[in-house]
Amino acid sequence: MTARSMLRRRRAAAGLALAGALAVTGCASNAATAPKATAEASSGSDSGLKQPDVNGDGKVVIGVLSPGDINDHGYYQSFVDSADAFARKQGWTIVKRGSVAPSDALNAARALCQQHVDMVALAASELKTAVPASEEPVCGKTAWYMPGQAGSAAIPRVLLSTDDPNQGMFAAGYAAGLKMKAKGYTKAGFITGIKADFSVASAKAFLAGIREVVPKATLTSTYTGDFNDSAKAKEATQAQISQGAKVIYPYLGGATDASAQLAKANGALTLTPGTDRCDSTSPKFDISVIFDPGAYFGAALEEFAKNNLKMGTVRQWQLGTDPYPTVKICDGQGDEDQMLAQFMKKIGSEEIDAAAEVKRLG
Repeated sequence: MTARSMLRRRRAAAGLALAGALAVTGCASNAATAPKATAEASSGSDSGLKQPDVNGDGKVVIGVLSPGDINDHGYYQSFVDSADAFARKQGWTIVKRGSVAPSDALNAARALCQQHVDMVALAASELKTAVPASEEPVCGKTAWYMPGQAGSAAIPRVLLSTDDPNQGMFAAGYAAGLKMKAKGYTKAGFITGIKADFSVASAKAFLAGIREVVPKATLTSTYTGDFNDSAKAKEATQAQISQGAKVIYPYLGGATDASAQLAKANGALTLTPGTDRCDSTSPKFDISVIFDPGAYFGAALEEFAKNNLKMGTVRQWQLGTDPYPTVKICDGQGDEDQMLAQFMKKIGSEEIDAAAEVKRLG
């Protein structure tokens, strides 16, 4: 998760989730569930174009632009996998391009429109520099989709999909805290790429969640500068293990598996950055933190197929209320699963104010 984008995203998920990267498999099945978002805000400027054959040429083509590696086995790949899976069912065509720099996004979007795509889908909010093309004649008969940061304002001619990464990382920390308490652990590690607002905020929310269960817990954060460099990730992982970390959160992209593999070899607990990998055996994960962008995009494609995708709107996904985002303990013991479910439900109902708790405990 390069990044849920991370770091759904991510995703911050969307801001978090999105800028970083996440480790993945099984995204297509997530997308097929087409979960419904809790809330939708609108700018009142729907494109009014007939979907899914927006340009009326007798075929449906979805163009995907990603800022990250679309074969990263993680966050960015999940987005493309969802598009591929849904397109196969519908007989649609997918045109995809990965590793698009924000500085090149506008021209890349124009190039897609020149190929007569019916939708331009931006896999992460870093590529928002492409959005002005949505108002240009070359993209006049094109629908647009993009993940957005929590609190994003609606954009004419674009469907934004958002969640609150603060909530997801807080719940991730709570799940880790349950495991740490059971084993008597107090030290955790957080390894990510660039040091940016979203990655710093993610680490803070993660620590706050742990401290809900283990009040004296500490967290060491390492910023390698690259979400995909496995050598740097392994070096950071080894350093944290040497310092006594018993939980390692590789909040990474292409380097996720290298970090997790080393962490598990040294007996540390691990979490995923964005997708459900509880069935993975190499590496094995203890907790899946799921803000899979593929699930959100899959829901949008289902609406697109029904001529019901509303441009100029914001779909907001709520932890504890919607199917995604969510957190899953891969092998819950005792009442761990029940406690985590109740915790997320309280966040969803606002009985627990995640932002206030992160400020207090992070």
